[in-house]
Amino acid sequence: MSKEPFILREKEFFHVPFSKGDDSIVAGFTTRNGGVSLPPYTSLNMGFHVQDVESAVKKNREIVASKIGFPLQSWIVGEQVHGAQIQKVTVKDTGSGAMQVEDAIKGVDGLYTNEPNILLTSLYADCVPLYFVSPKTNFIGLAHAGWRGTVGAIGPRMIDLWTEKEGVPLEDIHCVIGPAIGKQQYEVDQKVIDEVKKVCDSHFTVVSENKFLLDLQQVNRTLIEKAGIPAENIRKSSYCTASNLEFFFSHRKEKGKTGRMMSFIGRRSV
Repeated sequence: MSKEPFILREKEFFHVPFSKGDDSIVAGFTTRNGGVSLPPYTSLNMGFHVQDVESAVKKNREIVASKIGFPLQSWIVGEQVHGAQIQKVTVKDTGSGAMQVEDAIKGVDGLYTNEPNILLTSLYADCVPLYFVSPKTNFIGLAHAGWRGTVGAIGPRMIDLWTEKEGVPLEDIHCVIGPAIGKQQYEVDQKVIDEVKKVCDSHFTVVSENKFLLDLQQVNRTLIEKAGIPAENIRKSSYCTASNLEFFFSHRKEKGKTGRMMSFIGRRSV
């Protein structure tokens, strides 16, 4: 059994180590704890778009910014439309979506950069966070993979952009698949399975007519391996967001009225 890559460093976030002895990469996934939001967003809600009090979300983000050492001015947030569009960002984009949802990077569910002192971020409450790092070329990336983004191949798209446009060697790309809703909690219908089958004919089981249990994390792992990433370069979290409400928000388990966790990754200049 592989080692869990997400380590609860403080109550506010899990840390994801990438290179032993290299502290330049700061990556992690926030919990639902340690913030100021009131029910049903208790307490570290990172999402402006869920009808929480805006000042509370700003305070929550400031708490995380202070903890991880990346000021809000260095954050970049994508709009997240459950698609598969990815954008390369630079220091000119910093601050986008950090203090309000209206100026987030439009129409994208994936972000990447090779510039230091930028924090890429993405929001979740059951969907699959994908983290990408190329140690030799300094590229870092995040992708938000709900079932639509997954079947849209957002993970492989990130890999293709890096290898074809940026010249990153496949063997230098490392991927971590973050906490998400687990198979036993994620029931979907025939429509979703029909779309999944277009890219991956496995990792789901039949429950009854028009009901299936889908392992969305594992589908993403399979697609990333098919895109050429060595298996030893891929790590997957065992955390299920819907089964661990002491740590995570879950859109499915909490019937849509809940907060959002945040994936984040940045590289400090050395």
